[in-house]
Amino acid sequence: MSYVDEIIEAVIAKNPSEPEFHQAVKEVLNSLRPVVEANEEKFRREALLERLVEPERQIKFRVPWVNDKGQVQVNTGYRVQFNSAIGPYKGGLRLHPSVNLGIIKFLGFEQIFKNSLTGLPIGGGKGGSDFDPKGKSDREVMAFCQSFMTELCKYIGENTDVPAGDIGTGAREIGYLYGQYKRLTGLYEGVLTGKGLSYGGSLARTEATGYGLLYLTQEMLKMNGIDIAGKTAAVSGSGNVAIYAIQKAQQLGVKVLTCSDSNGWVYDPEGIDVAALKEIKEVKRARLTEYKNYRPGSEYHEGRGVWTVKVDLALPCATQNELHLEDAKALVANGVTAVAEGANMPTTLEATEYLQEQGVLFAPGKAANAGGVATSALEMSQNSERLSWTFDEVDAKLQGIMVNICHNMADAAERYGFAKNYVVGANIAGFEKVVDAMLAQGVV
Repeated sequence: MSYVDEIIEAVIAKNPSEPEFHQAVKEVLNSLRPVVEANEEKFRREALLERLVEPERQIKFRVPWVNDKGQVQVNTGYRVQFNSAIGPYKGGLRLHPSVNLGIIKFLGFEQIFKNSLTGLPIGGGKGGSDFDPKGKSDREVMAFCQSFMTELCKYIGENTDVPAGDIGTGAREIGYLYGQYKRLTGLYEGVLTGKGLSYGGSLARTEATGYGLLYLTQEMLKMNGIDIAGKTAAVSGSGNVAIYAIQKAQQLGVKVLTCSDSNGWVYDPEGIDVAALKEIKEVKRARLTEYKNYRPGSEYHEGRGVWTVKVDLALPCATQNELHLEDAKALVANGVTAVAEGANMPTTLEATEYLQEQGVLFAPGKAANAGGVATSALEMSQNSERLSWTFDEVDAKLQGIMVNICHNMADAAERYGFAKNYVVGANIAGFEKVVDAMLAQGVV
């Protein structure tokens, strides 16, 4: 049995009931086969893959808080510090009922390679809780965040671990978390990113993941002789990533026809109205059923179906495993040119393989959505320097990073004989830097 297959088998045996983690490990290690096979003896001796798939530290803790009725609630908090070979742990905090250890591990593992691809000195980590901020009052969210940070603060710091936002963790939550960290430690430091502009946040951070997705998609198309202007796109999701992906797509001349939430999806033949979407989701915190009030010519559909619309580009920006094999078949049948992942692992392995087999350009999330963490690292730089850069400065740096990621993943794929396989290219490009650092630092 090959070294890669041994490790995949061991991960599944050692981490039962964690299918998302298994999926992430399989996706990465399978695409790393050419690199591993070329260095198998050395990597085996150093137990390199065993160290790569085992987090440096896993923290699980109780989060008690009191709701508005005076009832004590208890949630579970997590922080997985996966790999610090190239810098302090960096990765978001996800607040969602679906959160469990396996999901946090899959996200943290992906984060190692995503962070490496940015070219910035940040390692891989992830955290969160099964707490659901939806439907909670500001006071309840604050009570949870303060309890969560009371435990988490023992394990993080600007040179150790710098968490950020993720699903369910926006500006409000980051503010409460930061306030509690400062209160407990007495330190005013860049320990969280995604902060408000009045207390150390970075301009363009809110827009970064969505904008970065489009910068990379534009460059990928350009490398293949295609102009992004005039194309149509389907976007899933209606959160931060989706909203700013739609906004930047429209600025680049793309007509975005769809968006979605957990209940259903919208089709707007005139193109999604970003201002309406922001008001519904960011101001009212309402459902997409309200979209028709703003755009009478649009259609709202319950359930899934966002990938059935005929488009040139598909940009999944919601959550993991949302684009299935049948969705990929529908997209291909409708002549899709490219799929670029705005969310983390939104496309199943079967769907990814099918899209690639059919010649669809496919940009994996660890490359395509790296703009968020890249700008978080730029926020860390600004905090360290006690400076604030302009929106245009940050946006220009972000665009440069995404263009570099695109070329690095294309070059790595070509170097190993997998031209235009950007999944293989992104994984190899991210892996090479991490492995060099791990080998240089000895058995730690």
